Amino acid sequence: MPDRRSLLLAAGASLLAAPALAQTPRSNPMPEELRAALERDPTAPVLGNPQGNITLTEFFDYNCPHCRTMMPLIQRIVGEDPQLRVVLREWPIFGAGSEHAARASLASLSQGRYWQLHAALLRQRGRVDQASVTRAVQAAGLDAARLAEDMESDRVERHITTSHLLADHMGLSGTPTFICGDEAAFGAMSLPELQALVARGRQTLGV
Repeated sequence: MPDRRSLLLAAGASLLAAPALAQTPRSNPMPEELRAALERDPTAPVLGNPQGNITLTEFFDYNCPHCRTMMPLIQRIVGEDPQLRVVLREWPIFGAGSEHAARASLASLSQGRYWQLHAALLRQRGRVDQASVTRAVQAAGLDAARLAEDMESDRVERHITTSHLLADHMGLSGTPTFICGDEAAFGAMSLPELQALVARGRQTLGV
């Protein structure tokens, strides 16, 4: 069972200067500035319904074995829930190969091939490194020269830096971490557990 904990994040912390919140029946409300950073970052890939009524955010790494097992479940929950939007936060914490893969994957957004490369990288066996990323890039039909340039873009740098800052700010334990509503869940989950997390998020936010 994943280790769940509510997200109680103090106002005025180092990443986000969240103002005092109005009184609310929620015991551990997430500051709206933090929610915006998690759910509305323009550098972050979005799956599902971009105008959905609830957002599930996943922090992941391409060399995380549990992240690989979660990919088909993410596909399934997106297919079954037409009002769900999923924000993917590339959080490379397993070394240089993970960093290279995250940069390549984010760079593929400009060519409209993010999902193809993302899925190919998560389906790989063994460690993801520069050589395996190159093979996945070729298989996804990407322009490698353009991709290499985009991997060094401000957009890619900003996304990865923000992922590290958010994870540090919230004290995340590792990948995968899923956040919905005011709750975080760390570790691999079953489909019913993932659906329950989303359902609680909707209940918390009243949507």
